[in-house]
Amino acid sequence: MARINVCVSSDGTIAISKVALEHNHDLISPSKSRYFRCNKNIDPSIKRRLEVNDQAGINVSRNFRSMVVEASGYDNLTFGEKDARNYIDKVRRLRLGTGDAEAIQNYFVRMQRRNSEFYYVMDVDDTSRLRNVFWADARCRAAYEYFGEVITFDTTYLTNKYDMPFAPFVGVNHHGQSILLGCALLSKEDSITFSWLFTTWLECMRGRAPQAIITDQDRAMKNAVEDVFPKARHRWCLWHIMKKVPEKLSRLSNYESIKILLHDAVYDSLSISDFMEKWEKMIECYELHDNEWLKGLFDERHRWVPVYVRDTFWAGMSTTQRSESMNAFFDGYVNSKTSLKQFVEQYDNALKDKIEKENMADFSSFNRIIACISHFGFESQFQKAYTNAKFKEFQVEVASMMYCHAFFERIEAMNLTYCVTESKKVFDEVKDIMFKVFFNEKDFEIRCTCCLFEFKGILCRHILCVLKLTAKTESVPSCYILPRWRKDIKRRYTLIKSGFDQLSENEELQRVAKACDAFYEVASSCIHTEKDLSKVMDRIENLKLEMTCQESFSEITEGDNLVQNQMTKILDPAVTRSKGRPPSKRKASKVDQSVKRKLAGKKGQKSNKKNNTYQSQEEGPSISKVQENQEFSISQTIDLDVIDTQESIHVKQMLAPFNPNQKYLDVDKVPYYSQSINHDVSYLELLQAQHHINDHPSS
Repeated sequence: MARINVCVSSDGTIAISKVALEHNHDLISPSKSRYFRCNKNIDPSIKRRLEVNDQAGINVSRNFRSMVVEASGYDNLTFGEKDARNYIDKVRRLRLGTGDAEAIQNYFVRMQRRNSEFYYVMDVDDTSRLRNVFWADARCRAAYEYFGEVITFDTTYLTNKYDMPFAPFVGVNHHGQSILLGCALLSKEDSITFSWLFTTWLECMRGRAPQAIITDQDRAMKNAVEDVFPKARHRWCLWHIMKKVPEKLSRLSNYESIKILLHDAVYDSLSISDFMEKWEKMIECYELHDNEWLKGLFDERHRWVPVYVRDTFWAGMSTTQRSESMNAFFDGYVNSKTSLKQFVEQYDNALKDKIEKENMADFSSFNRIIACISHFGFESQFQKAYTNAKFKEFQVEVASMMYCHAFFERIEAMNLTYCVTESKKVFDEVKDIMFKVFFNEKDFEIRCTCCLFEFKGILCRHILCVLKLTAKTESVPSCYILPRWRKDIKRRYTLIKSGFDQLSENEELQRVAKACDAFYEVASSCIHTEKDLSKVMDRIENLKLEMTCQESFSEITEGDNLVQNQMTKILDPAVTRSKGRPPSKRKASKVDQSVKRKLAGKKGQKSNKKNNTYQSQEEGPSISKVQENQEFSISQTIDLDVIDTQESIHVKQMLAPFNPNQKYLDVDKVPYYSQSINHDVSYLELLQAQHHINDHPSS
């Protein structure tokens, strides 16, 4: 009803003709007027900041809180957190498309158009529903040429709301850092799926198979590796196997003694015969002949026992820790609720961070010299050749020479045999362990029974000790300086630009960013008084008129980003079930337990629609029934203003944090319930349950 009428005359004068001050509702505080839709507004600079922070993986809650702090309070903002979420949701839809599978397809097509070396394969079923997807950018494919002889493969990391395992192929670069060599999202973990993935990855890498591969102890993976990589050395993750020891053997009466003997056989055996002797002793002593788990491990001992696999180059890896560290690296960017279209975007952000760390390590290796700790010539030789990270590992071997004592044993033809005794501290006890070094001085061929060089590519302390004994400390042949650890090699993959689908390549965004950066410098260094501020604001207003500035902002349009292709539309994947025991349910809270008891008590009673309506009317019209739907929404008729303040506080304590990946109703009116609360529970029942706990805390 409140209104003002004005009349504009032909001469341009304005006259007020009517004023009505009556309102059809009670007037509220002027500070609350910002909640009216007509007063809500997000400035272009704020929109740009929201977009950039969203690209960086910063969630909306933190994004909004930083703006509240910058504005010195909520009252000084012209929008709420819900408005920020709605804007980000809109931008994500425009930037990534409406469907997960379709968005991934469009993303891959864009990447391949930008760089023809970008490789991807999307596997669909008979109904065109996405099953598996694999991709590798040009940088990954080029890096494989240098670091592809040893890889790890692991699928224990769930990254998205479809529970599709993230399966990365991971290698080790010249700094000992994990490097991604392709990755996939899988719908199943069976031999057929793994064979498809390995075959696809092999095609991507131009048919060059790895020399060694580390995986989990999985029968499906084993079959696929034997089928696709028949010549590769396949090793099981030692850590995963030893982790199962308590689960498999803890029920035995002599578990502690068995565990000690098992660890001694696995980790401290110096030869195959030594391992066999210790293993048989453990089996005989505790009568473990019928233990199927130990029997299976023994049959496959060549896949996991260190003494059987250390003669192969593994780049220092004994477990799938590289894959797991890569998974942990992605943890800051994705979670179990991440959609596929968000995953491919955050994958780029995570990979950029990984590449930056490698660039920093390259810079450090060329510009920071680690001082030698000895006067041996071979240490200076490795200092000049190896990256800093690998030179530090070599220095550990040089420093450990003090614990070794070498002496000549015998000579056979041109081969000299030396014994090296090393004092090792095992727990609180010092043990002397004997190693043998075989040295052909004529050809300068030297090897040790510890096989550290064969396993890791670093000369061991035992060999260095023999070189010291024979006065061969000036240098070592180039064959003992592996190219993969050298810092002076120009590797082609470092010159290849990764296929990141960055918004920063948008020319309009670049122009806006430059202008904002330039103005920030003026605002932060030249405005000291109100007079200065007034002068700057006047110039901005004049500049607006001069430039005929129209309201525009860096919003991504659908036509600019969605690639229109003629390919068959791919449907989103179905939710898959991973291997192993399903995750256990969390412990129910007291509120959940109370609600569950109330629902169980009502099962034996007949409840109809009239009773529910009567119960709702008894409590007043403002408390409504929680509606059941797939979007997990709540009736908008709930009004917390009429509920007692203390009760409102209790309810808010039961509410789950906001999840930006689900659809929500008006946050100004509707509380958000955790997924553990039954959809059929009424709002009244929640309050009654809370009062029940307060009155009877022991329950």
